[in-house]
Amino acid sequence: MNRRKGLDRPDPQRLAALKEQVRAGTENRPGVYRMVAEDGEVLYVGKSKALRTRLLSYFRGTWPTDKGARLVGLAHEISWDYQPSEFAALRTELSLIKRLRPRSNVMGKRDARHYAFLRLTPGTAPRIQVVRGPGDGRGTFYGPFVGAQRLGEAARELADVLGLRDCTLDRRMAYDDQAELFEARDRTPGCIRYEIRRCLGPCIAACSARAYEERVAVARAFLDGVDDGPMDALRTAMLEASDAMAFERAASLRDKLARLEGLRASFARLRFAVETLTFAYPVPGHGGDDRVYLVRRGRVVDEVRGGDGLLDDEPRMRALAATLDDAPGSAGRAIPAHEVDELLLLSSWFRQQPAELARAVRPDGTRPEPLQLTA
Repeated sequence: MNRRKGLDRPDPQRLAALKEQVRAGTENRPGVYRMVAEDGEVLYVGKSKALRTRLLSYFRGTWPTDKGARLVGLAHEISWDYQPSEFAALRTELSLIKRLRPRSNVMGKRDARHYAFLRLTPGTAPRIQVVRGPGDGRGTFYGPFVGAQRLGEAARELADVLGLRDCTLDRRMAYDDQAELFEARDRTPGCIRYEIRRCLGPCIAACSARAYEERVAVARAFLDGVDDGPMDALRTAMLEASDAMAFERAASLRDKLARLEGLRASFARLRFAVETLTFAYPVPGHGGDDRVYLVRRGRVVDEVRGGDGLLDDEPRMRALAATLDDAPGSAGRAIPAHEVDELLLLSSWFRQQPAELARAVRPDGTRPEPLQLTA
């Protein structure tokens, strides 16, 4: 008989033994847990601020209609570890999911629908994409932003302004200074965006590798927001074209400059307030296991045990927060791919729990404002 894996009725004796193990061995305190199959595969990783209650709830569902009942029906072992707080459990859960990749977990499920990133793809002739998370973990990421549709429109405008491609990633690229490596290509019907001067045409050998990389560098500088280099370069080129009486080119550059300036304002409106997520975050722990998390631009960069009344010592808290101004990090807004999930996790945590954010202390000694999702 062909049955879908996991729909065979679980052994009642095994379920009863698992339930008794949970009932007798767990406490109602924060923790993470793992559902483990007979062959040792970790099927699922979860967390709870009340571990015993959460685990016992799996045994109350009706098999096979209830997802929790199906999951515990597959498990031959349930293991768990206590954590000092729900926040610590949340971070540990994420770390375990990324390391173990359980088949029943969905990465990026935590509020990911609210946020989007711009990804500058790796490899030949990078392009700009709108993505929800790190995906395969390759490329350079900027964000997070809210309003994926508007972000997509802005990304297309940026690609048009700079002449970056938007074709599929598996499309073969060929630069004109590498023509000897490729067969001759017919440019006429090739790239529609090239024909209307919205793309440099790297797929049809219509530009050099250097020319395309220069445009990519402009995009990086623009997205980093560290200076006005891209706009300055266009402004200088526009003036040079005007002095040379190349008025058609000067007009084209003027239009590109105006569109980039408009895009910067658009990105500023869409960008989620990551810069506000820099502070010392005190978290009371179970049994007095208090912690202070040093958060910089939405990622935890250090963790301090909160003994000796640290959480109630405002001057020491402000001193810890002040160290974040000197913490190492990129001057721009690019985000390492491996930190995207943590950034999403913390953004969601503090947006959904403003009372937690209200206890944090910023480097200047003030309290952060509640986070809002505004597109």
